[in-house]
Amino acid sequence: MIVRALFAAFGLIEMLFPERLVDTMMDLATTDESEVEFRPWVYTVARLEGFAIIVLALWYGRCDSGADDT
Repeated sequence: MIVRALFAAFGLIEMLFPERLVDTMMDLATTDESEVEFRPWVYTVARLEGFAIIVLALWYGRCDSGADDT
């Protein structure tokens, strides 16, 4: 349940602040000498990915709550 909540929180952050998250991750992944230019659709896809993560976290929680514990 905690993992699902963290997963959903990450998706929410990615959906609300895609520019900040993508730029931060690219700063971590590249060196200072690297010049990286993003295509115009990168932030839109990051926002859609955040939405998909939230949907999956909620869907997984719904499937998991119906399990029989006997």
